[in-house]
Amino acid sequence: MTYGAANLNDDGTGSKSTLASTVYHQLRDDLLGGALETESKLRVEWVVSKYGAGASPVREALNRLASEGLLGRHDQRGFFIMPVTAMELEELTRTRCWIEERALRESIAHRTAEWEEQLVLALHRLGRASRLSPQVLSSSLNPDWEKLHRTFHRALISACRSHWLVGFCDQLSDHAYRYRQMANDGESIGRDDFGEHRLIAECALDGNADGAVQALIDHYQLTAAMCLERFKQSEAAKVAPSAERIRR
Repeated sequence: MTYGAANLNDDGTGSKSTLASTVYHQLRDDLLGGALETESKLRVEWVVSKYGAGASPVREALNRLASEGLLGRHDQRGFFIMPVTAMELEELTRTRCWIEERALRESIAHRTAEWEEQLVLALHRLGRASRLSPQVLSSSLNPDWEKLHRTFHRALISACRSHWLVGFCDQLSDHAYRYRQMANDGESIGRDDFGEHRLIAECALDGNADGAVQALIDHYQLTAAMCLERFKQSEAAKVAPSAERIRR
């Protein structure tokens, strides 16, 4: 929706559309980063208070996030944060593998010298970054690595000649990122992240579409398996104290 210059927010400092976009991006970052509790309701009044915007731009932002599948909506009962489940992750991973296989095969089939250069550069920059935050004693995920990770996977499919296909891949990547963030336990994962990405890139650069696709699928499936294991461990940790109290 486009607003004219006369449509100002409640304090008259800017347009509603600009506020809606700001709320959208802030709330989206919190949703993807796991900062908000899943399945909880998102009342318009609470969002207004937390993000400092009027009800109209907040509703626009919530509707936009619902259209992306990050929020659910009950008729006449408002919005809620979509739950994180093993079944949803398995379906997400399966769908992502299907769609990105097509995008990657098309990209390799129509590769150019520029595409090769972008992919090599993206891999190089990813390899130089730490997956964990460089801050002393920090074991959180490094946001700079996440950006380079996204750039690498986008470079892989950038020559597929379909902005629709790239858009679908981006949307699925966002949902996968949400699961990875929520499954992170702050400890270094025992896997060769860079080796996995390097294998994908080398196969793609060699024109080996079958090898690149298989390496990409293995990469996504391993990530999903590790996320599922983290969720199981988290659930077991929640159940253990309850069981101990019952025994007492």
